[in-house]
Amino acid sequence: VQLQASGGGLVQAGGSLRLSCVVSGGAFSGYNMGWFRQAPGKEREFVASVSWSGGNLAYANSVEGRFTISRDNAKNTVYLQMNSLKPEDAAVYYCAARLKSQSDYHYWGQGTQVTVSS
Repeated sequence: VQLQASGGGLVQAGGSLRLSCVVSGGAFSGYNMGWFRQAPGKEREFVASVSWSGGNLAYANSVEGRFTISRDNAKNTVYLQMNSLKPEDAAVYYCAARLKSQSDYHYWGQGTQVTVSS
């Protein structure tokens, strides 16, 4: 299974970005998907997740109400719409996949950089 994340970039505070992650080499609809991020000097943290069906969503408190995770099973793609970006949202964002039957994420993308200027 391979994950390819894209969509990062430089944006001003208050702006928006949409990240995409295309999954190949596996049955996409069989995976729960998540987004994580890691800022310099900090540990990687959970951002958002979506179940295989798209019916169950979860968000970190720090992004609730500003970020939206979604998936398109026909396109093998998961998205992260990020609005009202803050400087503290700046990080490398990673998409990850885990099988429905598993609790840990076993497959990770390469990361995409998000920079937010104040």
